[in-house]
Amino acid sequence: MCGRYALYGPISRLHEQFDARIDELPPDFGPRYNAAPLQVLPVVRQRTNGERVVHLLRWGMVPSWSKDDSIAAKLINAREETLAEKPSFRAAYKARRCIIPACGFFEWKAGEHGKQPLYIHPADGGLFGFAGLWERWAPADGVTIDTFTVITAAANDAIRPLHDRMPVILAPQEYSTWLARATEPERLDNIISAPPVIPVALIPVSKAVGKVKNDSPDLILPVE
Repeated sequence: MCGRYALYGPISRLHEQFDARIDELPPDFGPRYNAAPLQVLPVVRQRTNGERVVHLLRWGMVPSWSKDDSIAAKLINAREETLAEKPSFRAAYKARRCIIPACGFFEWKAGEHGKQPLYIHPADGGLFGFAGLWERWAPADGVTIDTFTVITAAANDAIRPLHDRMPVILAPQEYSTWLARATEPERLDNIISAPPVIPVALIPVSKAVGKVKNDSPDLILPVE
């Protein structure tokens, strides 16, 4: 599962790593040290002409056929094993794939004194590119909402002691293939079923990250 992550630093990093236009992102968009479901967050999408653009979408997918958006909180993640089967995800898997930029994500480890949160980030200090899907929903009032979900897979050796699931982390060389609408289903399945092994660092951090209202740099600092 992926239920919290962080994205901070210069906005220019999104252009540098994902080769995406960022002029549609509000210039005052601030860092998120505790990004949570139902928040509006940066997502990389690709236009039909191949241009990548960073847009703000709400986390928690609402399928186009939904009567209301109450389902969003249940669809913050999508299991890679069933993307092509689940009605909530199969249409988006075919045509509306995206990348979610993240500096790191959080998981919790059970211990004698309760659950200890850990911040998991690339060991080289770069950005993760989570595989995601997006959808457009038009409510009765006619104001469309674009939403996204983070795809998860079985955890690797580094994450398995904490949780049996983790976000699918795309290799940079696969960004174009993942976003292209013409990519064959078999190729997509291969990308997400065998994500790259990226060295990560795991840092114990403050339990304050457990509350959505907390959002400050202190949340990613190591604690004893």
